[in-house]
Amino acid sequence: MKPPARGGPPREVRLIGGTLKRSKLPVADRPGLRPTPDRVRETLFNWLGTDLTGWRVLDAFAGSGALGFEAASRGAAEVLLLERDPVLVASLRASQVRLNATTLRIELADALAWMARCAPARFDLVLIDPPFDAGLQPAALAAAAPLLADGGCLYLESPASLAAAEMPAGFALLRHGRAGLVHYHLLRRST
Repeated sequence: MKPPARGGPPREVRLIGGTLKRSKLPVADRPGLRPTPDRVRETLFNWLGTDLTGWRVLDAFAGSGALGFEAASRGAAEVLLLERDPVLVASLRASQVRLNATTLRIELADALAWMARCAPARFDLVLIDPPFDAGLQPAALAAAAPLLADGGCLYLESPASLAAAEMPAGFALLRHGRAGLVHYHLLRRST
């Protein structure tokens, strides 16, 4: 991987598992874009299990696409990436074509509006990693909760640990970790 610009995000991320392992995704220099670090992605997919065959996945704030492409690489049947920045959508579509990631669908959309409009769609996994400075974590959790099937998992990255009062009703915290300034959480919907 190329070194990051001084104080900035890396210029590319490398997928760490599955059929697309070692493939690179570009990381545009865009406000608020902070790709999920390799170590965090590896931990998340170890928690979930490396085989996501048949899963339906929503990557609600796709950004570089690292989380959604990792899910597709590990066998997810369908992966929907939502991104509101047209430059990032173009980059995601170019990566999709280059990597022949046929289970991916990419939509230019505001994630909060899309999730509110599409509930109660059923996903096995919803990935939430909004820009930290936008303060969208509580609204994103609330919007994502109705989208999960029974037993489905919700992943959240945030600048602080998730408090018990912020937990959506009907969900349990399975795991929590921290890497630098990133807190990451895996929640499961009760069956």
